[in-house]
Amino acid sequence: MNSNPLIRFSQIAFVLAVAIGLTSCATPVERRIASNPELYNKLTDSDKVLVNQGRIREGMTKESVFLSWGRPDQVAEGSQKGSKVEKWTYVGTQPVYTETFGLGWGGYGYGRYGRGFGYYGAWDPYWGGFGPSVTYIPYKAATVSFKGNHVTEYIRGPQ
Repeated sequence: MNSNPLIRFSQIAFVLAVAIGLTSCATPVERRIASNPELYNKLTDSDKVLVNQGRIREGMTKESVFLSWGRPDQVAEGSQKGSKVEKWTYVGTQPVYTETFGLGWGGYGYGRYGRGFGYYGAWDPYWGGFGPSVTYIPYKAATVSFKGNHVTEYIRGPQ
């Protein structure tokens, strides 16, 4: 063992950096499983396989769906034929690409009406940005319905 504290510190720092790098490569499913081992250990072997693949099935519990798909973006509760039902909704985003051409008229300054330097203010042309622009549009990506604590139906994909 090396007794030089500087070398020992650099070795520890290297090991920590590698550990942090490896844990940051974990998928969201792997992180949820690592954070909730007691939930994962309660699953059947077949449900563990599905959760590891990010899939669900009818009959799965809410905890299993959480491990597989994560927290829902919306939760709605209701009743169906006298039984409590719950619906989880997951929201995704879709990029929409556009080309922009910024040209217009705008005001400035300290005029009486807040525009320009004169009594009524002044309006000047401006040139905006040119080029591609991206806007992200939300959409319903998946829904899961529960009766009691078990999945009764699910739909995954744009709705």
